[in-house]
Amino acid sequence: MISTRGRYALRMMIEFAQQEPGVRVPLRIVSARQDISMKYLEQIASMLVQTGFLESSRGPRGGYRLARPADEVTAGDVLRAVEGEFVPIACLGQDYGICPRRDECSTLGFWQGLRDAIDTYIDGVTLADLAAGTACEEQK
Repeated sequence: MISTRGRYALRMMIEFAQQEPGVRVPLRIVSARQDISMKYLEQIASMLVQTGFLESSRGPRGGYRLARPADEVTAGDVLRAVEGEFVPIACLGQDYGICPRRDECSTLGFWQGLRDAIDTYIDGVTLADLAAGTACEEQK
């Protein structure tokens, strides 16, 4: 399940993707447009700066902007930056280690297939697609 952090991160990144390249937007503007608390946006923005998806600057012309072009950043990139990896069951996660039942698990292939389908979908939609409102049309 995607948390509010993941949903808000995507909404915030779409705001930046809708700007002209290089334009910095203060978080207070994103907060007002998206009706998301400043404090929460600051936490999310910090994570996205640390992972290299946003750039920030201070001062009168300060604000945030995308660190890469919107067509080079996928929804999956953003979601993983704030949510971590997407796995339908714990034993597929990197932190889990090797499951002792891995060799005789008859459902492992099913769960791996689900993970692959999720990854394919979220990695197939860019911020540019979301900003243009074409993400759902392209996935049909």
